[in-house]
Amino acid sequence: MKILTLMSIIIILITMILLLVVNLIAKKTFMDREKSSPFECGFDPKSSARLPFSLQFFLIAIIFLIFDVELTLLMPMILLFKLNNIFQYSLVFTFFLTILLMGLYHEWNQGALNWAN
Repeated sequence: MKILTLMSIIIILITMILLLVVNLIAKKTFMDREKSSPFECGFDPKSSARLPFSLQFFLIAIIFLIFDVELTLLMPMILLFKLNNIFQYSLVFTFFLTILLMGLYHEWNQGALNWAN
């Protein structure tokens, strides 16, 4: 019991000494207006929030998120092919991919993927 208490005290002391040393030799950051503001993005938070924003970047980001969510939904389905009815899962898989590809084709037809505009 004494050894356990002694080891706990030694571990706590070593931890406290290391924390003190790290705080003493740590690089001090330069505090400026951008660093002290809640958003460190390079924009002036005190100016107008209505800056022009490219709609193409927004649409590409949304399409990326849709396909990212699609992958998270399809990966478990691939792993479950061998456990359940393969016809039912392949039907659901095909239907899901068809809906996604139809949406992508619609975006393509509407010109959302054209960067020339």
